[in-house]
Amino acid sequence: MKNLSIYLVFGLFCNISVFGSNNPISNQDSIPLIDSVAFVLEKDDPFLRHLDEVMVAEFSKPWSFEYDTTSGDSASWANEAIPNPSDSTIKARLQLLNDVSPIELTYNDKTLAFINLYAVRKRDLTSRFIGLSEFYFPMIEAHLDKYQMPQELKHLAIVESALNSTANSRAGAKGLWQFMYTTGIIYGLEVNSYIDDRFDPIKSTEAACQYLSFLYKIYSDWNLALAAYNCGPGNVNKAIRRSGGKRDYWEIYPYLPRETRGYVPAFIAVNYVMNYHEEHGIKPTPSGFSHYDCDTVLVSHRVSLQHLSKTLHLPYEDIEHLNPQYKLSIIPKMTEPQVLRLPRGELANFIINEQAVYELYAKAINKPEEEEAQIEQIKKYDVYRVSHGDYLGKIASRYNVSVRDIKDWNNLRSDNLKIGQRLTIYHSSSAPSNLANSNKPAPTIKTKSEGKYEYYEIQRGDTLWDIAKAKGISTTELKSMNRDINEKNMKPGDKIIVGKNG
Repeated sequence: MKNLSIYLVFGLFCNISVFGSNNPISNQDSIPLIDSVAFVLEKDDPFLRHLDEVMVAEFSKPWSFEYDTTSGDSASWANEAIPNPSDSTIKARLQLLNDVSPIELTYNDKTLAFINLYAVRKRDLTSRFIGLSEFYFPMIEAHLDKYQMPQELKHLAIVESALNSTANSRAGAKGLWQFMYTTGIIYGLEVNSYIDDRFDPIKSTEAACQYLSFLYKIYSDWNLALAAYNCGPGNVNKAIRRSGGKRDYWEIYPYLPRETRGYVPAFIAVNYVMNYHEEHGIKPTPSGFSHYDCDTVLVSHRVSLQHLSKTLHLPYEDIEHLNPQYKLSIIPKMTEPQVLRLPRGELANFIINEQAVYELYAKAINKPEEEEAQIEQIKKYDVYRVSHGDYLGKIASRYNVSVRDIKDWNNLRSDNLKIGQRLTIYHSSSAPSNLANSNKPAPTIKTKSEGKYEYYEIQRGDTLWDIAKAKGISTTELKSMNRDINEKNMKPGDKIIVGKNG
């Protein structure tokens, strides 16, 4: 909190300049002159004077919240397919939420416009952040509980960034909670050439809770605190003055900066859609991670995320997603150890091989080709994360192994997969001896000749890879002979062409 007086002066100056264009008096062409001697200044409201005194920094974030609530990305939806509850139904649902919330969740035309934005025009966006909430909300909820703050405030991260931990506004606000540089520094978020803690979900959530707590102590009203989070307490104080001292968000609404007026209505709307998305037919888009899938470990040496990806056999995009605070994708060596987040199942693998990973990276800085060779020598398996549209046959074909191999290596009892599920795929030379089914001779299959072609009758559990391997051809060749085949829905008894006669 050093140099707070400098921040205070800078903050007051910036808050004055930000709001100037919205002053109804300053926009007039001319102002009549008055007798300065006869003019008597009214005394300032002591509450508002107190607000100015407790301001310690420039918190204003010139990030516009002027959304177009009349257009969106719902073109792919047929109008009749989108649930359309009545306004009275939405009002009643919001009232139920309001009854159990310490934050005033008001229903009016402004909040309704944002509810329609999220529930109708931005359904795809809403689906994505509902899915991401499974990863971020447990962590945010724990921090809110620590500070004894309303759990509804977790939805503010959606308003700020749509739960995108690498969000970066044109004004320079960054991360899950969209901290500006100065505010982040005040609340202990380090920013240097290698690290930007504003992108760190945990550290930035801690800072956001501290900042929101500070703002609530000023106003004793969560909606005013939220408005101040967006445009700065200086601008909220000006709006209160211009309203004649009103201290209700909706009464000072016309006097707030234009880009802030939609902020609280959007927050209320997000609270609504997060609780009633199913009633609007919106399903979560799985994010691939849940909060409980991951854990942290302290790293004491310099190492790159790319190197960790190679040595730990993890997808680079997963490590990058879990560690967004490292701007150059390098964990630097600093005075204090740095945090590395990994999938929980891989944490032990890193700890066991930690020193070897560091040493290998140190050698690789000067001899990258040597690193590649050593990694290939120790690499035994890949970890594959199941994506939308994946099924065992498809994954088996990609790695040139059998479905049975994958099921044995991962103790799978069925062919069902979940998006985000991780599968261990051994290299043929490294597979455990009791599981190395891919090295066994290909099973023979019984075929029948009919006219020009040789046919095979599909049996239960067959995949195209198994059939192609048995016939000594590629799955591509098999598909070319059976252009109408559906890999995902091969039924026992169906016949497919496996070769030509003659």
